[in-house]
Amino acid sequence: MTDWKSSIIAPSETLEKAIQTLDRAGLRIVMVVDQSGKLLGTITDGDIRRALLRNVDLRGSLWGVMSEHPCTVHKDEPRERILAIMREKELIHMPIVDSEGALIGLEVLPDLIYTDNAQSPILLMAGGFGKRMRPLTDACPKPMLKVGGKPILEIIIEKFVATGFREFFVSLHFLADVIVDYFGDGSRWGVNISYLRETKPLGTAGALSLLPDHLGLEPIVVMNGDVLTNVDIRRLTEFHKDLGGLATMCVQQYELQVPYGVVMSAKHRVNDIIEKPTQQFFVNAGVYVLEQSVIARVEKSVPLDMPELLRRLICEGEAVNQFPIHEYWIDIGLKTHFEQAQTDIADNE
Repeated sequence: MTDWKSSIIAPSETLEKAIQTLDRAGLRIVMVVDQSGKLLGTITDGDIRRALLRNVDLRGSLWGVMSEHPCTVHKDEPRERILAIMREKELIHMPIVDSEGALIGLEVLPDLIYTDNAQSPILLMAGGFGKRMRPLTDACPKPMLKVGGKPILEIIIEKFVATGFREFFVSLHFLADVIVDYFGDGSRWGVNISYLRETKPLGTAGALSLLPDHLGLEPIVVMNGDVLTNVDIRRLTEFHKDLGGLATMCVQQYELQVPYGVVMSAKHRVNDIIEKPTQQFFVNAGVYVLEQSVIARVEKSVPLDMPELLRRLICEGEAVNQFPIHEYWIDIGLKTHFEQAQTDIADNE
């Protein structure tokens, strides 16, 4: 049964709190309810991503993002009728209210829970040397370093498996046999794992050229083997298909604070002094969805990084879209990140 009460927040909360509630509850909706129990509005997963693209201040109010007139149904409406309305309006949630507008439940489409196998193949990049993590990576490839008692790569694969992905490719170079010996053909996880062995380092995109010619028609998901995230990959692939284009890259919001007062001026005149301003950027999160046709554009066994491949597509006039992620994400590129991941996974147990 859906724990809809875990998705409730007060109208005085911030957008940052709404994101935390959204991720914790896992229902892709937050319901804003006042002290009397009245439903004031809803914030969906899509609302959050659109707000991130607008660079909305996460410490700000909910009101600029919240839908104040969500579609609701009365408590006496038969469930079959509710589900029919949801399918007709292409909704995955429907708050249930009483005659006074108080929230008393939430109907969630069964389609929200994936029960079928996803068709997209997965390519995990695990061939790097992990130089910045030495000496931890002297005798162990970085994706095999353990976080919470499990190799990073195993955590990644298990998250994919949980949402129905079954076809995996893993690119290898440094200490390749350590990875092959551990995962084998993937049967222990109920999946198929094939390996792409790089005779020389090919970067974060070059291994695409080693993929077999016949992968079907579905786009391929590519992910760095040192990234831990709770992003819903099925939702990502749906987003990619809905927008069209040859590629979609996940982006993460990153804040950079200038540690000094910034002087705003024109010629010799000072117009303003802004004390320690914060700038926001979207950074590459190391997770991508690519149409199969992109693979043919990668030269065989020639080193290539994913940002360069995407730049080429953009220069050729192709659509490259961004998918802002609000879910947990960490790139384990430094020892401090590795230590942070250990803390994060312990806090979530």
